[in-house]
Amino acid sequence: MKFSSKYLPVIVGATFALGTVFGSLMNAPVEDQLLAKNNSKTKLNKLIDFINTEYVDNVNTDSIVNLTVDNILSKLDPHSVYIPPSEQAEVAESMKGDFVGVGINFYMYKDSVAIIKPVENGPSAKAGIKSGDRILYAGKTKLFGRKLPSDSLFSKLKGTKGSEIELTVFRKSEHKKLKFKIKRDVIPIKSVDAAMMLSNNTGYIKINRFAETTYDEFKAGLTKLKQKGIQSLVIDVRDNGGGYMEEAVAIADEFLKDKQLIVFTKNKNGTTEKTYATKSGSFETGKVTVLINENSASASEILAGAIQDNDRGTIVGRRSFGKGLVQREMDFNDGSAVRLTVARYYTPTGRSIQKPYAKGNDEYFKESETRIKTGELYAKDSIKVADSLKFKTPKGRIVYGGGGIVPDVFVPMEAEHGNENVAYLLQTGIVGHFVFEELDKNRNAFAGLHFNEFLIKMKNSDTYFRKFKNYIFMTGLDLKLDKTKDLVNRYITAEFARQLYGELYYYDVILKEDAMIKKVLSLKK
Repeated sequence: MKFSSKYLPVIVGATFALGTVFGSLMNAPVEDQLLAKNNSKTKLNKLIDFINTEYVDNVNTDSIVNLTVDNILSKLDPHSVYIPPSEQAEVAESMKGDFVGVGINFYMYKDSVAIIKPVENGPSAKAGIKSGDRILYAGKTKLFGRKLPSDSLFSKLKGTKGSEIELTVFRKSEHKKLKFKIKRDVIPIKSVDAAMMLSNNTGYIKINRFAETTYDEFKAGLTKLKQKGIQSLVIDVRDNGGGYMEEAVAIADEFLKDKQLIVFTKNKNGTTEKTYATKSGSFETGKVTVLINENSASASEILAGAIQDNDRGTIVGRRSFGKGLVQREMDFNDGSAVRLTVARYYTPTGRSIQKPYAKGNDEYFKESETRIKTGELYAKDSIKVADSLKFKTPKGRIVYGGGGIVPDVFVPMEAEHGNENVAYLLQTGIVGHFVFEELDKNRNAFAGLHFNEFLIKMKNSDTYFRKFKNYIFMTGLDLKLDKTKDLVNRYITAEFARQLYGELYYYDVILKEDAMIKKVLSLKK
């Protein structure tokens, strides 16, 4: 699979980077003609060998090789990266779409493993594990009082399908220890967060990344919404950094007619590969809107570009990130991998939306700060586009290349000028941790409340807003929240809804006052 990498600035530390490569080269015969032709490679191999055998002090040559790998990749492009074995398994698992485990969402709260919420219908939920439980032991392994890193915790809880593990938990609400025998099972890692109705005839699907299962998840959600009679669909890829290009292509195919161009790629040799829509699209006539923002990248931009360039729908939001490079993952024998850029992709009109990276990786990833300074997040007129990169769609609409997808309908960021950090903070895990800790103090405060009663309770009180302000202050963040009170309250309420009622309730709250959703619904009137 071609990989349009998700993580915008992932410059990972290289561990055991070219150990396998250098080792194989050093063991090759001196007379090897291929190696002899490349003096630079020979010099590197000999230098590592000299250090190993002759240098006066003991040196970990793996660490030297790591520096070499970092230096090599830094001379290429911002998205060619090395992934060490310790991280490769986690990355591969995330993109696979599932893993085998016990099915809990947790985090380290103080010195214990606190369960935020068991996965619905997962092994732990079926066994009787509840939100707020602390895991004391996994088998005979003590988990509390140790501040274990997440990867160590995951390794204790994962295993083979059907294998059994005994969890000893402390249930605060009952003030007692409980033991549960749990059979591990396949736990899905969802890439489609929500598929729901926004109005009587408008559906909504939120995609958080493009993994192996994304198209199947999307198609299931679309089928469910079609059964409810949708005439228009909103696809939300805000803050979606990408993933597998093929998944984005398959989703675009659902909306485009047979033989319409979706995307094409061009490699260093000038070889072009074009990908066209097929006859199998299931939503080729209904209205389509794609929501994007400054963190929508790669595969998200492929989807948005295909919809925009074919005059198939409306792009709403802010200019996307601007990543038009295609990566292929190449594995080493030690479990590590290099994700190397092998081609550029182009939208159907011929646009490359890759933003410049000639000034180096630091400047490349700081470009988002420039957008704040120029006011681009608040006014479409502040978006800088080059007239030389104008392209026309089949219906004659002007679209631009050279740095992201420019939306058809601009919607500014939901924060006052100077408060961008508040808007970004609310989308981090800190709100979830705050809500968990508040619930942990008194879960009975919400016991027995129906969802509508919960909404009234939250609306009629500023208690949690005040507590959140203090919580932020105690973490050392100097942020002024009063000017964005309504926005902060919405995210707090939504997170309470998620932890108390489930994922769809989070979106039920968050979308009601969402500026982009409001704009979309106003356009359809």
